[in-house]
Amino acid sequence: MSQRTLIAVVMLGWLFCGPAGAQTVEEENREAVRGAAPNKTDLPDLIRAAELIVNKTNDFRVKEGQKAVKANEKLVATAQYFAGFMAKTDEYGHTADGNSPAQRATKHGYDYCIILENIAYAYDSRGFTAEQLVDEFFNGWKHSPEHRKNMLDPDVFDTAVAVARSEKTGYYYAVQMFGRLKSQAIRFEIENNAGEAVSYTIGKRTFNLPPRMIRTHTQCRPSEVKFRWPGDEKTDATVKPAKDDKFVVIKSAGQFAVKKE
Repeated sequence: MSQRTLIAVVMLGWLFCGPAGAQTVEEENREAVRGAAPNKTDLPDLIRAAELIVNKTNDFRVKEGQKAVKANEKLVATAQYFAGFMAKTDEYGHTADGNSPAQRATKHGYDYCIILENIAYAYDSRGFTAEQLVDEFFNGWKHSPEHRKNMLDPDVFDTAVAVARSEKTGYYYAVQMFGRLKSQAIRFEIENNAGEAVSYTIGKRTFNLPPRMIRTHTQCRPSEVKFRWPGDEKTDATVKPAKDDKFVVIKSAGQFAVKKE
């Protein structure tokens, strides 16, 4: 047994993507005997700890080929509220306050398209320095597949981290959030000028588009659009839309094609 006595890190990952978001939850529980809380004079700088976690996460993202994320003040307020709530009540879980991560973000003014949340708690009878807390939380998330996935999500732009301590139990609670605003969603149009209906797929969904119709899509994440022309079972054209793109399906000399306007 190591010298450091640690209760948790207990970690859960919760994903929201748009108003009809999916959810994943993973749990890993480890228990140990709890000692007395440290003196207040030995308490770490929790603001510094949160900043260090953001920095280490961005270093990790860049090393893994992802862009760095920036702290968003509304997400920061969300994370600070929830870490403080768990520290005050010693209630733990993504819905400990009766709200989902996305609901908390919305209440704090973050108009989300994607919301990701990692949480954890830690305890040591000898206390922590800021750097030790950073190592406990950052490494715990990094080595958990679901939390690592959140940390390396390619489609988020914003982040927030908060750490709070329970005066009653001495537990430290950490919240890490990632987000993408609705204003950063990918909106694009597909127009059918081919004279007959065509179909295409985005992810696992198939769409039929009658002639002389335009359909507008708004996606939280970039997705390929795969077209299938009438009478042909294979994929005949693939495009990957960017924000405000417009694609037009045409038919010339009996051949279908899709062009970008």
